[in-house]
Formats: sequence, C-alpha cells, structure tokens
Amino acid sequence: MAHILKSNSLKVAIDLPLENYKGSRFDWSGKISSIRFKDLPLTTIEDAGSKDVNFLGKGLYNEFGITNPVGYNETPKGGWFHKIGVGLLKKEHKQYLFHRKHVIRPAHFDITYEDRKIIIICKSELVNGYSYILKKEISISENSFTINYFLHNTGEKKIITDEYVHNFMAINNALIGEDYTLKFPFPINSSLFDETVNSENKVEIGLGNVTFNKTPEKQFFFSNLTGGKELQAEWILTNLKANVGIKEFGSFKTDKINLWGWKHVISPELFFKISVDPKETVEWSRKFDVFKINS
Repeated sequence: MAHILKSNSLKVAIDLPLENYKGSRFDWSGKISSIRFKDLPLTTIEDAGSKDVNFLGKGLYNEFGITNPVGYNETPKGGWFHKIGVGLLKKEHKQYLFHRKHVIRPAHFDITYEDRKIIIICKSELVNGYSYILKKEISISENSFTINYFLHNTGEKKIITDEYVHNFMAINNALIGEDYTLKFPFPINSSLFDETVNSENKVEIGLGNVTFNKTPEKQFFFSNLTGGKELQAEWILTNLKANVGIKEFGSFKTDKINLWGWKHVISPELFFKISVDPKETVEWSRKFDVFKINS
C-alpha cells in the first residue's frame, strides 16, 4: 500500500520500491504516484489508454541515465549493468533504449518513516567496478514537498550519469489546452532546440513560456530548451480554470530541459548532471510548491 505524506493542503502518495511499478526505466526508490492539492489531482499517468500500468510512468517518477546507464558500454552482451534506483539489468542489445523491458535483479532497499518524511535507501551490488548507495528523502510542509537526493559512490570507478524527474502533470485532470501556461525563468530560443516534435502546431513557444492554442491529439516533444546554456532549474505550470499552479525548483543549475506531452499530460524535465568519484557523495534537491493563482 502506498505511503501517504499529508499536510492540511497537500497529499503525496509514494509507492514503496517493490509495489506497483516494476519497470526497468524509472527509479524504484520513492515513486511519487500521485499528488493532490485541496483534493484536486495534479498528476496523471503516461498513457491513459494503456492497461499495462505497472510498466508505465505516472505522478513524479525520476530516472537515472536515460540514454546511457552507468557501465553500459563496457558491459558485454549477456552481462549485467547498473540502472540506479532499480538494480542490475541484463544487457541484450548493443544500444540502450530506455523504453525496452529488461530482465531485472532488484537492488536492496531500506525504508524509514518519520513525521512528514519518508527515507528510502537503495544499495547496489559491486559490478564492473561500479557500486553506490542512493538515499532519497521526501518530506512535506503545508503547501510544498521536497525530494533530497544523496548518491554515494561505493565503487572503484567514477560514476558519470544524469537524473531527471518525469513530471506527469495534469491539473484537475484537465486536458492540455488554452487554460495551461508553462513558464521558465529564462528566454527561450526555439532555434537552439536539439529536437522539435510539434506536428499539429498546437504548442506555441513564447519568449519565456509555452502555451497551447488547442488540445494536442498527438504527442509533442522539445529537447534542450536551454539551448545548451547552464541556467536555473525551474518551471511553473498554471491552469487558469482550476486557479492552481505548481512550481519545481532545483538546487542546481541545468544545461538540459526537455518537454514532453500529449492531450492529457504535460511533462517538463529538469536534468541534473552527475559526476562523483569513488568514496565521494553528491547531493541535490528538488522542491515543489503548489499555490492558488489569485490569492
């Protein structure tokens, strides 16, 4: 059963590592499966039409190494490589693709419960010279919650990877459309994007915001909204009809922000670069504030 963190305004549901989602993509430690604000849902599922929900993203799921997991290239075919927060995955292809299903040897997880906080620790095996301890603390206050990360390199080799949260947002389950605005604290230059998928032209890129002229029936995607510049990791999503907004603020600078969505969901993604030597620890955090627009 999901663990619930509650305040007077917020309710954050967290699936424990070995329950529900069992895919090889997203981190199992601290799977935030849903968020509600004053009984208003703020998150949704990756694909509303799929029945395979235990292998899909939802809520706020994070992922390490979306394009190249730790040690993948040096792992022989048939060997095992690390997917941080999940465990060991069996290498069966030359190229890693995040959407493939892999054979999994789960990591070891420990859970501690405190007042308005849950702490989940993921401990890996030593494989190919790599091992780690990932600690994630999720805590709640009145109108916000925070995810604190601590990645300790217990292996023999440097860990170089990245992490992001796939925020599956849908305020009050409203379809993506004219009531939504997504803002960033920097000017956006679409000519610097690495990739643009906007076949219906229903997504409009402004100077510092993203809006919608109609509900997208097809998936949209924009890669590298920062244009490669190192900028503050932050976004604000508002829905005028629901009169509610949510903001993510990272403790770090980011040089990569992606945006994915569909008719029922929008997902801004702030990437954090990780480079941690053996016996060293890297720490970072993400804070989410929820607010009424006209208050």
